[in-house]
Amino acid sequence: MYSSKKMLEKLNSNNFNFKKKFGQNFIIDENIIDNIIKKANILPNSLVIEIGPGSGSLTKKLSKVAKNVLGYEIDINLKPILDDLENNVKIIYQDFLKSNIINDIKNYDYDNLYVIANLPYYITTPIVMKIIEDKLPVNKIIIMVQKEVGQRFKAKVNTKDYNSLSVYLQYYFDIKKIMDVSKNVFIPKPNVDSIVIELTKKELLPLKNEELLFKLVKDSFKQKRKTLKNNLKDYDLEIISSVLKEEGLNLNIRAEQLSLEQFIKIANRLD
Repeated sequence: MYSSKKMLEKLNSNNFNFKKKFGQNFIIDENIIDNIIKKANILPNSLVIEIGPGSGSLTKKLSKVAKNVLGYEIDINLKPILDDLENNVKIIYQDFLKSNIINDIKNYDYDNLYVIANLPYYITTPIVMKIIEDKLPVNKIIIMVQKEVGQRFKAKVNTKDYNSLSVYLQYYFDIKKIMDVSKNVFIPKPNVDSIVIELTKKELLPLKNEELLFKLVKDSFKQKRKTLKNNLKDYDLEIISSVLKEEGLNLNIRAEQLSLEQFIKIANRLD
């Protein structure tokens, strides 16, 4: 049975040193772990990918509810600590960002694929981008991230946190907050609080050209305080203006005033 005391004893007995370069902050509150498992609502015959198992606290609980757990751990020094996990757990000791995930999961038989992780703050966005760009067939992603980052991921139009990344991620996923997590439940204690968010794969909206949409969104937010008229000088402003007019808007608005659906409407008209 899990206990934070046993986890710390095991880390100490293996002379483990936390490494700042890997963003290692391990959860010591079992209630948080149980809550993540409960909220994940993992269906039978599922494969769970865990990024950065650390001391295995979350991994152990995941192995009880998932058919298989595949973990990616960059720190080989955690191998003695993770060696006694259940038979349905496999840990690959390499950088998730450099791994061929599609190849790694091809021999697993599963109905649903989840990514569940307490992510290192410094590589949160690259990890989520890799999941999308590698076209992993995920049903749901549940990740603990820095609060500020999580708020940007799920930000709504016309709010200060809404940016190009919000639009990009919300094109692929429905995003919601599961819970807030205090910095006091980690060892070592980070400088900021965390948030657990759930990204659920959704049906994509009709779009002619993804590349054009994402370039349009990125350019629209290029200088956040400037209007679309200033940020999109290299585009056909007549077309953009006509679409905005249909939406009761004009070129003097800023990017954070446009919803995903409106960006798509503009991109489809420009293509």
